[in-house]
Amino acid sequence: MERHLNLIKTDFEQTEKRIFPRFPFNYLTFKNSGSDALVFEIKDISFTGMQLCLKDGGHSFTNDSDISGTLHWQKASLDATGTVKWVSGKRIGVEFSHSDEFEAKVKNFLSIENMIDSLRPIHEFSAGIEVPANLKFWLRADGPFEVFVWRHNDGELSRFQFLMMERFVEWEDGVGVKTGRIISKRDLDTPLLTEDELVFSVDEGVNTDAISFAQDILENIGPEFLPEEAKEFLKLKLNS
Repeated sequence: MERHLNLIKTDFEQTEKRIFPRFPFNYLTFKNSGSDALVFEIKDISFTGMQLCLKDGGHSFTNDSDISGTLHWQKASLDATGTVKWVSGKRIGVEFSHSDEFEAKVKNFLSIENMIDSLRPIHEFSAGIEVPANLKFWLRADGPFEVFVWRHNDGELSRFQFLMMERFVEWEDGVGVKTGRIISKRDLDTPLLTEDELVFSVDEGVNTDAISFAQDILENIGPEFLPEEAKEFLKLKLNS
């Protein structure tokens, strides 16, 4: 658990690093339009933009390029246009074009209902997924949403985190609830596990909108994903 928490303080804000296991498959994709159509994995997404990664081959996108295509997520799809804001190797940062109509569509695409439709209990996978020993439950709905529940060695729950696009909510035994923003993410390739390193900007207080979002997600998670006892425990801590 030591690597999982790393506090960094500056004069401007408090940030914290977190190390998370990375699931190797992502069903959230973007296929750009045009003659040179490519299928990108969507590594991160929010209501305002997305981070794309091309697994194989190369691309010709540069800063300030226009980009358009279709996002696919299980049974849902969304046509989108935007501007490439940065390029780093096979990764591309895209800012969506702004309009009230598209804003409504992207919120519908990233709805809790679509999240639940794509939710998977990774802790139950046996297909070569190595889950850290103290991670009791790991629920994943591709890029935008993940729920991690950790435990002490005696089996009692010790920590949980909700990752919700660019926001996070965390409870830790003996510390309580905190909220914040995910401000950066990078891949880590270690000898034992493939992981992500996320840097969080921690809110000075608790953000009630983030708590409400986590509560809405939790309310829609069925017992086939999270036992009722664990669900009630998370509800209690989010309400505290």
